[in-house]
Amino acid sequence: MVTDHPTKLPTRTQWAVGALLVNAFVWGVSWWPFRVLQDHGLHPLWTTAIVYGAATICITLFKPAAWQLLLRYPGLGLLAIGSGLTNICFNWAVSQGDVVRVVLLFYLMPAWSVLLAWPLLGERPSTGALMRLLLALAGVGLVLKQADAPWPLPQTLVDYLAILGGLCFALVNIMLLKLRDTPSEARMLAMFSGAAVMSTVVVLWGGQSGWVPSFPAVKTSWLVVAGFLALAFLVSNLALQYGAARLRSNTTALVMLSEILFASLSSIALGAAVLDARTLWGGALIVAACVWAAKSDH
Repeated sequence: MVTDHPTKLPTRTQWAVGALLVNAFVWGVSWWPFRVLQDHGLHPLWTTAIVYGAATICITLFKPAAWQLLLRYPGLGLLAIGSGLTNICFNWAVSQGDVVRVVLLFYLMPAWSVLLAWPLLGERPSTGALMRLLLALAGVGLVLKQADAPWPLPQTLVDYLAILGGLCFALVNIMLLKLRDTPSEARMLAMFSGAAVMSTVVVLWGGQSGWVPSFPAVKTSWLVVAGFLALAFLVSNLALQYGAARLRSNTTALVMLSEILFASLSSIALGAAVLDARTLWGGALIVAACVWAAKSDH
């Protein structure tokens, strides 16, 4: 006799994992709208300023008290700076360079976390953490090594931006952990306003210096794309806040690795990345170090 069982609703953990996957998907494919907007004459720094400025306005309208909370917790200032630099570096790099290479260099982040957690959280790196750091650095060396270069050093501005972006993202994650008891709307406002203010300052300076094109004529075609991108980042941040608050940090880190998969598949399919054996092997070592870090408590 066959007994029908009612379909179970997703558990709290499944919802949290799903939320993190939404966040990883948005970040993994964000390179495409940034490049679409760049084709409309909008430099990625302009896009970052517009998108995060719009998101900041939305938070202000729905949670005006968040500004008072932001001023109440001084540590949120460092979170704002880290978020600003992360977005400036990553968005600029992923709009200009090979997407897979940029994402892999960006995901040196767990290695940076080992180094930053010591002075900021008082967590001395264990032997296992140092071994993961060496594994990740070996992977980065393979990704960076060029046939005509004697040493595996960054070759372009894009390489430096991707690596610096990963360092700043590690700072963001550490500060989120350190400030986990602060109100979520204050953390969100810090991250969005930091990206908006810092990208605006950099793009205005770049425009005066001549290395950032002037702001293009306003057209509905790119305004719609920018609006959807701002909405997507708002949703992804909410998803991150929801998922990260309900899962262990190592589980969160493991799920977030799916961003590499989303970025790789989308960029290869649309011709924005080229894979060679060295990148594949280097990427495998970086991902292995990330998985090791996510599955370890030491």
